Amino acid sequence: MITRQRLEEILSAIPKLRIAVVGDFFLDKYLVTDPALSEVSLETGLEARQVVEIRCSPGAAGTVTNNLSALGVGRLYAVGAIGEEGEGFDLLRGLRETGVDTRCLLAISSRFTPTYIKPMRRADGEERELERLDIKNRSPLDSATEERLIRALVGLLDGETDRVDAVIVADQVEERNCGVVTDRMRQALAEMATQFPGAVLFADSRRRIGEFQHLILKPNRREAAEALGEAGQAEISLAQAQAGGMGLAARTGKPVFITLGAEGILVCGKEGAEHVPALPVRGPIDIVGAGDSVTAGIVCALCAGASNVEAAVMGSLCASITIHKLGTTGTASPEELCALREAISP
Repeated sequence: MITRQRLEEILSAIPKLRIAVVGDFFLDKYLVTDPALSEVSLETGLEARQVVEIRCSPGAAGTVTNNLSALGVGRLYAVGAIGEEGEGFDLLRGLRETGVDTRCLLAISSRFTPTYIKPMRRADGEERELERLDIKNRSPLDSATEERLIRALVGLLDGETDRVDAVIVADQVEERNCGVVTDRMRQALAEMATQFPGAVLFADSRRRIGEFQHLILKPNRREAAEALGEAGQAEISLAQAQAGGMGLAARTGKPVFITLGAEGILVCGKEGAEHVPALPVRGPIDIVGAGDSVTAGIVCALCAGASNVEAAVMGSLCASITIHKLGTTGTASPEELCALREAISP
């Protein structure tokens, strides 16, 4: 466990940090219905569920910025492309409420704002999610928008006054080139990593983690195995995960943080591999968004001068807090991190 003094040193540096998040910013839109108010449509004879509450919040890359904001990062920048419809308005409002600078989040009339619409059924004081409706872009991002986003990122990395300490890549969209992190963007990010060696460039990708070059990577064990063409097994052991992590680290020349769920985090790099166990579970848990809280903790720690293992411990602390926040995509604050550290190791 990281010492109290070291944790406080890392946390004290976070308000001075500037971090950009590039990728797929989704809107999570919850439509809460009350079955007691349901009607029958006169036209179709189908049930017409009645919405009694609407909740909107940034999701996907927006979950990463939510976590960074909760940790107290001084300046946050969103880099991406959304639509010009109401979902885009709601997403921009949610990001700005958490202190995110959205000047590099381009509104494009020909694009959808990616949205997860989640109908909820509220009864007896509890909510249950019904079938989700997804709004996603099914056509490739145009080259002009790609170049605008790449220029925006280079400007943030090379700025005289607003130069960022880190770029986090949140690659959420599974359809190739239909999100912000296109083949061209990955190539440009590899060039940026070489051009700006003093910055932390960090990637999390649902489908294509093995296609990033010169960036710090954060796959889970299956994503690491798939990146090396070894995903045939039903279960991937810790030893196999370590081999995958070391293979990716050798390929990229950068550290690899493999998330292992209940087993913790595996740190792989030039010095070898080290296993950082997960913290004990303290009751019911909800793992939604845990990976994004790990990302926020690791990147903040690295920017603050932490070692790779210290950064993994920071990510583990963040995840341990967020998974115990039920029914919500939780975040972790500096105060919660200090309290948890003291509870585990006074």
